[in-house]
Amino acid sequence: MSIEPPRLAPYHLRLFFLSCLLSFTGGHMVNYSVIIYAQEVLGSDVLSGVGFALCFGPPLVLGWYAGVLCDRMAPGRIIHAAQWLLLAAALTLALGNWLADGSALRTAFVLGAALLAGVGWSFVAPARMTALAQIVTPQRLPRAALVLNLLVMIGFGLGPLGISVLRTAGGWPLVFAMAAALFVVSSLLLLPVATMASHKPHRPVRQEVAEGLRAVRASPLLSQLLLAAMFGYMMMGPMQVMLPRFARQVLALSELHRGAFLGALAPALMAGGVLAMLVARRVANGRAILTATLAAGVCFGAIGFTRSPLAATILLAAAGMAGGMAISLIVTGIQGQVQVSVRGRVLAMYTIISQVVPALSGLVAGALVYGLGAAHAIVAAGAAIAVLALANMRWMGALRGYQGVAAAQSPHEPVS
Repeated sequence: MSIEPPRLAPYHLRLFFLSCLLSFTGGHMVNYSVIIYAQEVLGSDVLSGVGFALCFGPPLVLGWYAGVLCDRMAPGRIIHAAQWLLLAAALTLALGNWLADGSALRTAFVLGAALLAGVGWSFVAPARMTALAQIVTPQRLPRAALVLNLLVMIGFGLGPLGISVLRTAGGWPLVFAMAAALFVVSSLLLLPVATMASHKPHRPVRQEVAEGLRAVRASPLLSQLLLAAMFGYMMMGPMQVMLPRFARQVLALSELHRGAFLGALAPALMAGGVLAMLVARRVANGRAILTATLAAGVCFGAIGFTRSPLAATILLAAAGMAGGMAISLIVTGIQGQVQVSVRGRVLAMYTIISQVVPALSGLVAGALVYGLGAAHAIVAAGAAIAVLALANMRWMGALRGYQGVAAAQSPHEPVS
């Protein structure tokens, strides 16, 4: 029999959310560091794509086991263990920058750090989502899920901005030191948060994974929400791999201005998450997801046609807002549709998508930039996303009819 953990006091819930924000920001600082360091210090777009794939590729294998563990163990313990790996990734980058003299040795350190980060991401993302369902009431879970996803997107946007500011102040060593410090503080903030193991009988991992897959197949809406997440996350890889090169080579921005340009994602993603919170109970969520994905692809592709920093920033902000709204509504839908008994495994499938799809698209993006140049590669990526969104509008019937998860609280009632 499962044991219900005590619901958190508002103060402790705020600590949990702050811990999430620091962890996600530090994690994306590591991801972006791998990409930018490979491009600018090692001088290789291909290595930047490989590094990004290593940051987000391991969940394709380890994410299934992570989901099983989240349905067995207290997710808080999994979060702490995963953050040690993320801390090790930041320290590996620092050691490589300090100790390695030749390009080959630095490459080994960078790719090793990327792999450590990838293993850490495999576990920390599903564990945090599973923990959230334990520490808030079911009635407040939809809006709490929106808040958590908002923090994910803010961390994604703050990563490159933090790198630019810290590089200007103290170079790469300060970037790596700050990322490491964020993981340490995040873990300390998480100490008061109580989560519980399920205490259910354990079966072979393969059987438990299969049970989660059967639960997804049994629900057309849940299946299409996961597929919509897959298409939505296709834009994240090109954003992280193509935009730094576009900002430097095409827009000719300085270091600080590049950080501001890439950092436009932070307020845009935040605005998209806030917009999702405002419209979640006022519009049909399924149609909003499909329309926002289409708009994100169109706006992102249009960046490749402009040579104006202001126009490119506006288009990036529009793409980020649309994508942020779509992903936020998808996450809320998944949390509302999934059965409690398989929550960890299904959320792990979502996090596998959120990490592996950007990794694969990032690898393709690196090759496109190498073959087409940054501007043409952005146009091609945006057009592909828009075409896929149009196709999904036609065949995803269950998602088209999805109205949304009605939350019991009022729009102005706090999550806690």
